[in-house]
Amino acid sequence: MVQGEWVGETVGPDVWATCRGLIPVGSVFAFLAEHRGQLFPAVMFEDMYPSANGRPSMPPQVLAAAITLQALHGMSDFETVQELRCDLRWKAACGLGLHDMAFDPSLLAYFRRRLARSARPNRVFEAVREVVKATGVLKGKHRRALDSTVLDDAVATQDTVTQLISAVRAVIREVPGAGPVAAVQCTAHDYSDPGRPRIAWNDQQARADLVDALVGDALRLLGHLPEQELGEKAANAAGLLALVARQDVEPAEESDGRDGRWRITRGTVRDRTVSTVDPEARHIHKNRTRHQEGFRAHVALEPEAGLFTEVALTAGSGPGNHEAAVAQDLLADEDTPVTALGDAAYGTGDLREHLQDQGHDLVLKPPPLKPAVPGGFTADEFTVDTEQGQVTCPAGHTRPLGRPLANGARQAQFKKLCATCPLKDRCTRSKTGRVLSIHAQYDLLKAARDQAATDPGWQAEYRRVPYRGVLKNNTWLHNRAAALNLRRLINLGLTRTHDTWTLAPATT
Repeated sequence: MVQGEWVGETVGPDVWATCRGLIPVGSVFAFLAEHRGQLFPAVMFEDMYPSANGRPSMPPQVLAAAITLQALHGMSDFETVQELRCDLRWKAACGLGLHDMAFDPSLLAYFRRRLARSARPNRVFEAVREVVKATGVLKGKHRRALDSTVLDDAVATQDTVTQLISAVRAVIREVPGAGPVAAVQCTAHDYSDPGRPRIAWNDQQARADLVDALVGDALRLLGHLPEQELGEKAANAAGLLALVARQDVEPAEESDGRDGRWRITRGTVRDRTVSTVDPEARHIHKNRTRHQEGFRAHVALEPEAGLFTEVALTAGSGPGNHEAAVAQDLLADEDTPVTALGDAAYGTGDLREHLQDQGHDLVLKPPPLKPAVPGGFTADEFTVDTEQGQVTCPAGHTRPLGRPLANGARQAQFKKLCATCPLKDRCTRSKTGRVLSIHAQYDLLKAARDQAATDPGWQAEYRRVPYRGVLKNNTWLHNRAAALNLRRLINLGLTRTHDTWTLAPATT
């Protein structure tokens, strides 16, 4: 497909030219109608359409404006196209004529897919960020609030039975030669039947027998697939079946794991896939009471101007997707040191060390210490000397710190000294006595806790910062942030004068 060119011709009267007075002044619609070509020039999308052959695409400037408005208003593809057909504001913003019936909704999904798989999937966000930079609105503003939230996935969470059946069906559908193998090896269920297996679902033993049989089907199917080079879809289907066939089960009681008998695992495995429809969605614990399935959205925000300086979307679990790990990337492109604000999720030793090395000032709430006994002593009530390698407990006993463990922590073992200690009930419940673990970055974290508790300047500065798959949702998040930034800039008086983005001062 060849990149389509905008030639200025419209189907019917030009809405912006004929109905300008009906488009709200100072709105994102009016801004895009007037500056769409400068914000999203054709050259910005050339790498997405490398072919010189084929029919021309819809001009990408039109589609970029459409997905920006779509992200801003939270609409589906179908709803977006309906607005483009019926709403003068949308027609003006995207450059469509009065009689233009727009396009099929699938074109928006196709454009987002091209965008997400391109070398610069976040180019819409980057274009608006360049406008932010050109206006100088962030000049002299050196505070960056860090925050994250959980975004629900676009699919239903599946139980073990549903996942196994769906994954087997996918292998039969995608892997060449899998159908005949399944006909012989898979006997627990009729996988061509769209319904659930017919068992007594209120019978615990019947459910256990079904899971055992389905796992057996899955493993036999995988073990008897023809030897061949698999394409991307087939390989993904086979890999997903191997994953779901193992993640929720363990060898049955009195089984050594080699006799093909399985049962549901007690508890939930770490990093569990919650749906075969969206294998990247994860079960997330935002806190002790809030549990969701989906993804994690991360933002860096300039709080005074209300503009996003960077955003990212990651899977919901895993150490690389933790707030503190992602925060390093959120601040990586800052030209000058900033003051980073964040809650306790960002208070880890690794992030503090990294940001301090970069010259940033930190107003990050340190993670709270938990006493071994409710209301008892925390680690800060021990005297820890990491240079001398020793710890003194509240009762005055001193013990040496041991060698670093695999995670870098060191331990001071008081044990026998606790047996006759009058403070034992406030220190430990262990029958063998207290073992105190000292974090590898204890001094850094202790200094942060002391500052948060005693420094009025720190306390005044601190504020509590209020589709499926990572790739697609990350593109959506950047588009959403770009649209919000654009709306904020327009409210601040964004205009274009002599080929330069500027902020016009408000007039009264």
